[in-house]
Amino acid sequence: MIPAAFDYKKAGSSEEAVALIVEHGDEAKFLAGGHSLIPMMKLRLAVPSVLVDIAGVEDLSYIDDRGDHIAIGALTKHRSLETSDLLIAECPLLAHVASKVGDPQVRHRGTLGGSLAHSDPASDLPAAILALGGSLVAEGPNGQREIGVADFFTGYFESALSDDEMLTEVRVPKAPGASWSYQKFNRRAQDWAIVGVAAVEVQGAAQIALVNMGSTPLRAEAVEAALAGGASAVEAAEAAADGTDAPTDLNASPEYRDHLARVLTKRALEASGIS
Repeated sequence: MIPAAFDYKKAGSSEEAVALIVEHGDEAKFLAGGHSLIPMMKLRLAVPSVLVDIAGVEDLSYIDDRGDHIAIGALTKHRSLETSDLLIAECPLLAHVASKVGDPQVRHRGTLGGSLAHSDPASDLPAAILALGGSLVAEGPNGQREIGVADFFTGYFESALSDDEMLTEVRVPKAPGASWSYQKFNRRAQDWAIVGVAAVEVQGAAQIALVNMGSTPLRAEAVEAALAGGASAVEAAEAAADGTDAPTDLNASPEYRDHLARVLTKRALEASGIS
């Protein structure tokens, strides 16, 4: 299908992008890599009257060491995450998960900020940031604010971003030498996850996030609590679907997704050695 007609504006800086989105209101959308927004526009699930192209805002593409955390510009490509020596050394879970997004064409165009702002519960990277306990920086007409990742995803394709804000930076704690694993079940290598599990051990505590088990990425709190209480990986994994609301679609029923969550959580815990 062909998207509905829209006006096109190209921003040269984050300040100009925010000014344009303020000027045009909630009828405007940011365009970065376009791999999430354009398909929705073709299906008329999104019908913006104005597209603000931010792909050329070069100051939002970086991966920086900030002492106790790594700061990543919102326009950093998935491929840059996948191949970053800094991430591989200090936060390997994120680099690995980025390598599992789509195919090489998608990874060379898609951006971290676009994936997070899109807030698709079937997406890989939101769950990785949730498991790592990161935070996100939003910029708007009133300045910047930092949002904890646990508060960022508010619903299906919905986030804590206001209509006049844009995501500018993602911050993730360093986790060098931490145990981690990402398990993803899908029909084809480049497909969205039918279910996915991101697990990492942060300061001796297991942090586990689920992909496609609800209207947002979810922490597997029951599994985390079971592990903290001394349960084995096998025992804890049985609680993976507790408190979730798995969707139904052509790929799987809720019951099958519940089963996959338990199986993949067990695999993630055993593969990483998290206990």
